[in-house]
Amino acid sequence: MAWAGTSPSNTPIWVADQKGFFKKNGLSAEVIAISASTIAIQALLTGEVEFIIAPSATLVTSRLAGADAIMVSTNLPWFIDHIVSVADVSTVEQLKGKIGGVNRLGTTSDMTLRLALRRFGIDPEKDTKIIATGENPQRLAALSRNVTQFTLLSEPLVREAEKMGFRDLADIGPLKIPYHVNAVVTREKTVKERRALVVKVVRAFAEALHFIKTNKEATKALIGKNLKVDDPEGLERAYRAFSAAFPEVPYPSTEGVKTLLDDMAPRTPKAAAADPRSFVDMSIVQELEASGFFKQLYKK
Repeated sequence: MAWAGTSPSNTPIWVADQKGFFKKNGLSAEVIAISASTIAIQALLTGEVEFIIAPSATLVTSRLAGADAIMVSTNLPWFIDHIVSVADVSTVEQLKGKIGGVNRLGTTSDMTLRLALRRFGIDPEKDTKIIATGENPQRLAALSRNVTQFTLLSEPLVREAEKMGFRDLADIGPLKIPYHVNAVVTREKTVKERRALVVKVVRAFAEALHFIKTNKEATKALIGKNLKVDDPEGLERAYRAFSAAFPEVPYPSTEGVKTLLDDMAPRTPKAAAADPRSFVDMSIVQELEASGFFKQLYKK
């Protein structure tokens, strides 16, 4: 199983692995960190891994190209990132003519930033230039050297950026854009041939989400360990933002896929013609819900 991106959005896989929920569900999981979701999807499609944690962007672009990737559950269905800028940029409007930094072109940070800019009335292709500068530490370094003037970060790195003198320019959470920032993706072949395995994986992640929501301090410690961050305020801000956004019942709804397809449609004919329902398999979560699993988990 592979994940990409040093962000608290990956807390569910850290919890599932490091707190024993994979083992509890009878899984012997090798969890691998990969530098970008575009590389993770390649590993999935070549059979090197059986599951990846990936965003809608990775799923949609691969499936439009003919891959049999499918989303079976979601860990984070909303954008809760922030646009962070150099200190002399004080409004989103001032990003026009500026250079933005993302991990790699085509990854979550790239797609998210472009979509958010469009929601703020800025055309990322015409009004800005977006370049690949690497993961979060490299993106902050690019800001420091003025190679870029803005980027996309989540807590607790927003707090780290503020301490370095950068500006939290815009919280894109209030835009309420459904997207599936972090979802469990496998192949249709795996769902068909090894359904019991897929159910165990989804159940392990659901239990990890429950742990996050009910074990604040242990979760904050795990986020700090995995991000190598020890700032109490930053970790508190990260926990508050992400624990509220993680779902109790992790349905892979079509809304997040539709957001991306609609955004791509003017430039990609295949996206305009695609049915969002074909990108997700809701049957695994439906099966768990019908069994009473979530009611028992949350004692409702």
